[in-house]
Amino acid sequence: MIDKIAWIEIENGKILVAKSKGKSVFYIPGGKRESNETDAQTLIREIREELSVELIPESLVHYGNFSAQAHGHVSGIIVEMTCYTASYRGTLLAANEIEEVAWLGFGDKDQVSFVDRIIFDDLKSKQLLK
Repeated sequence: MIDKIAWIEIENGKILVAKSKGKSVFYIPGGKRESNETDAQTLIREIREELSVELIPESLVHYGNFSAQAHGHVSGIIVEMTCYTASYRGTLLAANEIEEVAWLGFGDKDQVSFVDRIIFDDLKSKQLLK
């Protein structure tokens, strides 16, 4: 199992996604926990490293947990995604391994990983994603 913490940021009915160098799909931004990190510490660090912005710790709100086959891994490897919303300071800029950032709507869900497609469905059902 892959333990991943992710940031759900929605503006105008679209969700922020990122594509890493050499990857074929977009992902909801976030990453894997380092030893002894909390969800908040993981998410704040990953978003700073990948998108050059600072999440505001006191604004973090748990959105939900989702799991699916890990994209690009052998069958049976599952990614467990713990998702949060949060406010941020700064200007979104791709950094480090991130090649591209984009805002996607529900109709773009074929461009994201398997677990993200489940999250897109959930966001759409709550009328958060257009």
